[in-house]
Amino acid sequence: MAEGPMSVGGQAILEGVMMRSPHSLAIAVRRPTGEIVVKEDAWHSIWEKARWLRKPLLRGAVVLFESMHNGVKALTFSANEAAKYAEEGEGGAAPKPGEDASSLAIVGTIAASVAFGFGLFAALPHFLTWLAGIVLGNASLASGKDLGFQVVDGLIKITFLVGYLALISRLKDIQRVFQYHGAEHKSIFCYEAGRPLTVENARGYTTLHPRCGTSFLLITFVVSILLFSLVFPLLPKVSDIKWLNQLAYVFIKLPLMFPVAGIAYEMTRLSARFPTNPIVRAFTWPGLQLQHITTREPDDKQLEIALCALQMTLWREAELQRGRAAQTGAETDAEVFGSYGDFLTHLGDTPLQPAPFAA
Repeated sequence: MAEGPMSVGGQAILEGVMMRSPHSLAIAVRRPTGEIVVKEDAWHSIWEKARWLRKPLLRGAVVLFESMHNGVKALTFSANEAAKYAEEGEGGAAPKPGEDASSLAIVGTIAASVAFGFGLFAALPHFLTWLAGIVLGNASLASGKDLGFQVVDGLIKITFLVGYLALISRLKDIQRVFQYHGAEHKSIFCYEAGRPLTVENARGYTTLHPRCGTSFLLITFVVSILLFSLVFPLLPKVSDIKWLNQLAYVFIKLPLMFPVAGIAYEMTRLSARFPTNPIVRAFTWPGLQLQHITTREPDDKQLEIALCALQMTLWREAELQRGRAAQTGAETDAEVFGSYGDFLTHLGDTPLQPAPFAA
């Protein structure tokens, strides 16, 4: 028995959108010439080989890692397209096939991103709170462990997050990424409503989606305040050297981010299952407000790109239902379309709104 639409998510990239469904990952990018480049591959989750990772509180960390991996891969593809056009336009040689970033480079980028995020949103707020406790003579803040410390630390994290997003949103290129972010949300809303996936239909939906990664980040910060408040009072002193003791506390937070991500993911899932529940709406409301920074109203050309990526993921899902799609996972070559109309012609008789999978 069908239970409703499949779970589909995405990410805005440079002049494009990445979409992922249960078995497909598709990227659509618009070149400066107006051409649309679309690449779609079969998607195989870690869960397929380690089904025990699908259990609640474990699957959140898996989803977070896979999302980061897919996001870097999609960003690399869009950056390569931009570089290819720039080099061709300047008379240089276009990049050869196979010059995309390797898996090692993707892992390195993820590691660098995690290190930056951990430093800005974990280590720095922790030490600022600790130093504030010393300056103010507040024993709770100077402890690095108590509830008061975790609340102030969490508020600094949230302030840093909002400030960081507000700062980068002033950049012209990021504003366009945020427009594609809005296009991604509108397209997914249109799909979840069961309407034909057209620009006209998608245009009327809001850019604010409760399952957005922006909301997930904010929920993660709130969950970390609660979890750290329970765990840290139980920790023993690591060193008599105060700053070294605080450094140890900071690094203890790193493995604790796995259960934090797990809890935050389960809370995010509730927003999809019970969208009208007042309690669920209360904890998703702050994330929706934060999306006023991370999304912008897209134009029709940007909606076309988001719909291209979404329709390509649904193409594979429809083919799987018909038993025709290859499941080798081999990467396919990117295809170039002169217009959105050409892309729709390429889809042929594939439905824009395939029936959801049976449970």
